[in-house]
Amino acid sequence: MERKERKERKERKERKERKERKERKERKERKERKERKERKERKEREERKERKERKERKERKERKERKERKERKERKERKERKERKERKERKERKERKERKERKERKERKERKERKERKERKERKERKERKERKERKERKERKERKERKEWWEFERPWADQVEVHGWWE
Repeated sequence: MERKERKERKERKERKERKERKERKERKERKERKERKERKERKEREERKERKERKERKERKERKERKERKERKERKERKERKERKERKERKERKERKERKERKERKERKERKERKERKERKERKERKERKERKERKERKERKERKERKEWWEFERPWADQVEVHGWWE
């Protein structure tokens, strides 16, 4: 009987131990499954996070590049506008200078022509005055000559007057 009881105790003990081993094994497996699951989830979270960060970095980079392209384009356009403006101003200055020079040449030419006309007029007037003077002198000489001839022709009469004392 005792043997039987020992045997039963032993079996119970073994069953209990088997049960405990089994439970420990199950707990261990559950723990491992849980840990695997957590590792997997952690890994997935990290991967999602990394994808998100890569995406954000890419977007930031693209925004930066777009901004830089835009700025380069604007700088280029400003430079071109400035150059066009400068070319226009240079052209206008050149045209103003040319107009001024043409005007000055024209004015010099007109002054020269006026001066020449004035000089021609003065020469003509001097010549005319000289000719008038010469005509007048010729006329006067002629008249003096005629008076002298007349005087000499009438002289006998003058001598008679002188003899009678009218002359004094």
